[in-house]
Order: sequence, then C-alpha cells, then structure tokens
Amino acid sequence: MPMHLTGIHHLTAVTADAAGNHAFYTRVLGMRLVKKTVNQDDTSAYHLFYADGLATPGSDLTFFDWPVERERRGTHSITRTGLRVAGEATLRYWQARLREAGVTVGEIVERDGRAVLDFEDPEGQRLTLVDDGGHGQAHPWDRSSVPAEHQIRGLGPITISVPDLAPTETVLTALMGMRRERSYPTPEGGGETVVFAMGEGGPAAELHVSVEPGRAPARPGAGGVHHVAFRVPDADYEAWAERLRRLRVPSSGPVDRFYFKSLYFREPNGILFELATDGPGFAVDEPLETLGEGLALPPFLEPRRAQIEAELKPL
Repeated sequence: MPMHLTGIHHLTAVTADAAGNHAFYTRVLGMRLVKKTVNQDDTSAYHLFYADGLATPGSDLTFFDWPVERERRGTHSITRTGLRVAGEATLRYWQARLREAGVTVGEIVERDGRAVLDFEDPEGQRLTLVDDGGHGQAHPWDRSSVPAEHQIRGLGPITISVPDLAPTETVLTALMGMRRERSYPTPEGGGETVVFAMGEGGPAAELHVSVEPGRAPARPGAGGVHHVAFRVPDADYEAWAERLRRLRVPSSGPVDRFYFKSLYFREPNGILFELATDGPGFAVDEPLETLGEGLALPPFLEPRRAQIEAELKPL
C-alpha cells in the first residue's frame, strides 16, 4: 500500500531572543503560544510553539532559543516560511498592521499565481503571508490580537535553496513521494524555483525548491531555520521508519517527542528534514484551553523540572 505525506507539519527556526520572539509572534502576528517547553536535546533552551487556536498540525511555527549570532544567508538552507491567510483584503490588513509595528515589509505581489506579502521578523526571519483562497478549515484563536477573519491559518509553502536540484529531486520524488508540479522565476537573484507537492497539494502541502548554484552556503544562526517537518499519518509511522532503513538512508531512527513521533534525515544538499505524526498532539499533557500558559515537560524530563526551570529566563 503506498504511503503519502499529507503536507507541512511544522517548521523550527532559531531565535537568540526568546522574550522578543514571544512578543512578536503572539502580539504582532497574533499567533497562539500552544506549547512552552524546552529543546529535548538541550534543556537550557526554550522550544516555543506558535500555532492556530486548536494547535492543529500544519500550523506550528516553532523556535529554539539559542545564544548565537545572526544567520548568514545562502544556499543549502531553508530560506522562507509561508504563512497562509485568506484573501487579498487580509493581505492589505497585514501590510498596514506590520508597517505600523515597524516591521520590514514589502509590497503585495503575485508569485506562483498567488498574492503574497513578504516581511521579516525582528531577527531577519524571512516570512511570507500567502493568500490560500480560504481553502480548508481554519481554527482562529479567540484571544488573538488579530480579528478572526485575518488570522494566520497555517504554514506553507516552505522554500529551500539548493545549488543542485537533481539529487534533492530524487529524494523528494522517489523517497518521499512528492510530485514535481511546476516552476516559476526565483524572486531574489534570478534562476528557477521548482514546486513539489504532497497529498492534496495547495500551499499547505508544497515545498518550493530554489536552484541557486552560484550562492555561498548559509551559516546557521538566529533568524535562520533549523528544519522543516512533513506530516505523516500516525498509522504509517513505523512503515516510514522501515522505508528509510530499507533504502539505507542515514537517519535518527524513531524518536518519540511525546507530542508527536519523529524521524530525522538530511536531503543530499544537507537540509534537515523531519517526518512527524499528527498525534497525539499538544493537549496530551495540558488542557486545550490553557495550552502554553505553563512550562510543559515530557515525562522523561519531569524529574528535572526544578533544575530546568531555574536555568530558563522568564518570557
């Protein structure tokens, strides 16, 4: 039976200013902090999850808080994160809101057949509001500073940059089952961006690959992206782990993140990919109504709560 990825699950980026990051994504962007936890591999660092009102898979934009220098932009990296909204009127609302907040924001333009608005967070994280036409369900947060009709609906598409398309395309299509659908001119620096789709397609289920052979490699840092995760139906998780083993793809092997199960591997140009299950979800250890209000720790870290809390700065 064929296995299929169903879309973008989450994207994890890097901040060097957790308090400022929290203020921007909750107050300016109006997203909900649905999980305040720590990096399970480095408990001195926050791992903050922002999402829609119900913490829906595919709406999670997450951040590791690390005291690092700014990213040096380049290829071999994830370069831009799409945030879906409904309608050009909403894009106009956001352009005015972001300008009023002093955010670096561009003009509303058409890209790949959709109206988009590029902007950056205070650390230079490259973001794009994408008009998704209002397709699919939306789960606004009733305590957001943004009116329900203008709230961010979820992630996608995600854009990566590689110097050589061929090996990446082989992994995306032959290993991960994506479809090559079309291409469009890369807006920055010329060249071509190729669109690969998963599941039902559309911006929530697309990876855009910009081919940039002349660029220097990126240097990771604050304002950059750590990895992108793709949605795997819970029932297919073990089969995906076996598929990576059978094809001898170097990977993390199964990793239980408590809120979802993961598999990590790098595509041939070095970008870190994750396959993540939808379940069990963020309400497994705290009520949906109060998600993100306290420090949540998976059971294996709970005995160290006092030590972990003492090392974290208040948000």
